[in-house]
Amino acid sequence: MSKDTFSLKEMRNYKFRIYPDKEQEQNLTKWLEACRVIYNSALADRKNHYYRNGKGLTRIKQQVILKADKEKHDQVKAIHSQVAQEVLFRVERAFNNFFRRVKAGVKPGYPRYKGPGQYKSITYTQYGEGLGASFQNGTLKLSKIGLVKIIVHREIYGEIKTCTIKKEQSGKWYAVLAVEEYPVLYSPNCQAIGIDVGIKEFATLSNGETISNPKHLVKSEKKLKTLQRSVFRKKKGSKNRIKAKKRLARHHEKVRNQRKDFHHRVSSQLAWKYGKIAVEDLQIQNMVKNHNLAKSITDAGWGEFVSMLSYKAESAGREVTKVIPHGTSQQCSRCGNIVKKDLSVRTHVCSYCGLVLDRDHNAAINILYKAKAS
Repeated sequence: MSKDTFSLKEMRNYKFRIYPDKEQEQNLTKWLEACRVIYNSALADRKNHYYRNGKGLTRIKQQVILKADKEKHDQVKAIHSQVAQEVLFRVERAFNNFFRRVKAGVKPGYPRYKGPGQYKSITYTQYGEGLGASFQNGTLKLSKIGLVKIIVHREIYGEIKTCTIKKEQSGKWYAVLAVEEYPVLYSPNCQAIGIDVGIKEFATLSNGETISNPKHLVKSEKKLKTLQRSVFRKKKGSKNRIKAKKRLARHHEKVRNQRKDFHHRVSSQLAWKYGKIAVEDLQIQNMVKNHNLAKSITDAGWGEFVSMLSYKAESAGREVTKVIPHGTSQQCSRCGNIVKKDLSVRTHVCSYCGLVLDRDHNAAINILYKAKAS
């Protein structure tokens, strides 16, 4: 097989709910704590080594230290070797990202120690029969943990490379499988569309179609406030408070899952239907500084949606173009003249050419024009 064939492969993550029994959950929780200790120790070793010697400590040397620690500490010895060594890769990535940010001249953010409960996942770096993790008779076999019940709700396409076991704040456990797969090739389609994301409607297309905003957070706000008050009423450190915090975390997780499912469905439909897609290159971090709109912007999740749309379009051989958003709402899509209007004005009325159009529809047309001109 040629190198070009291999280059077509892409990595995709498949996330499935798992149900470890009581003993397995206890062991996994102990592993998370042990990995947190390894992470913090590796971080301290790198820091101390640099201060003493003026140069960094490599991951290879840290693997030698880890091997010696396994002989001394039963807590570390109980962990699968792949899982323990993967912690050192995380430390290495944290420092590589730190140096990258220093080089780029942005706020570097030195790698931090992880407190209790802050280490939430472990990774088996090899997948397959006789290796760290594998499927066996409809269950997920984890070395040194055992057979764990798993709900595989969709078919896996491609070759599984790694398996990450993750514990959410809600207490639920998940298996995240990193899969190397070939991209899905859709039928050729050159139809172009411009998309303007918003708050009233989640998205308005340049052909006039609209996608309603489900507003998952707003609809759940009353329930979330009730659960939040329940947490505050409980005594700190009590079992009841821990239970109340889990109930709150589960509801937040439900809202996130609803939003993510909505983004997946809409982005898949658009990537399937259109060959060229134009969107605004929005700076979400700057937009949420407007406290009047921050909650609505966060609830819509435009950044996550555009990210999904981009990778799905790329996988399908489509094209997504990001354009500068400046002026898309103010410019007339028919004559090109600027028609000033406040955010509260939802209808574009051009005094030059007489065009009357929904504000977001007008913006979507301008977004498409900008993409074609670029």
